[in-house]
Amino acid sequence: MSGHESGQRGVGAGVTFGLLAAWAAHDAEEVALVPRWTRTQVPELRERFPQVPDRIWRRLESIDAREFATAVAGMAFVVTAAAADGYRTGGRSAFYQGALNGFGLHGLVHLAQAAVIRGYTPGSVTSPLVVIPFALWARGRLRRAGVLRRSRPRDVVQGLALAAAATVATQVMARRTVGQNRTPPRT
Repeated sequence: MSGHESGQRGVGAGVTFGLLAAWAAHDAEEVALVPRWTRTQVPELRERFPQVPDRIWRRLESIDAREFATAVAGMAFVVTAAAADGYRTGGRSAFYQGALNGFGLHGLVHLAQAAVIRGYTPGSVTSPLVVIPFALWARGRLRRAGVLRRSRPRDVVQGLALAAAATVATQVMARRTVGQNRTPPRT
């Protein structure tokens, strides 16, 4: 029986499935802008940051819109599973709370990226408007409901690691399903 059915304290759909809604708004910005942004900005960034290994720049330049959208669709499954588990448990789920923490922290990463390049990066608009405020609001609701797990430095690392692992896994899946099926450009 879930926390909702048993009458135990917990949180509802706004907090749990709100993660999915906030993520969708944020990733819509990225899907719309990442492919064009990488085509136009990577050459300049490559000159400004010569210490970054060339393989990273080549990988960024190789991502097309279909591959990126496929990776985002893969991440949708991860976020949906986390939100559903959060709803099922009234917000108690470690998976949901880890995903929520990772989502909020990844918003800070977007802001740091924009600060480092001193300009726009995909995701840097919705991070301060949607990602970070939602994560803080949801954590506050979890705290008031008495279900927020205590955050330790280890939890911060785990939240970022979960976000990074899910990102890498979905990008690998997209590369294997879409990227390999692309016809190379004619030279």
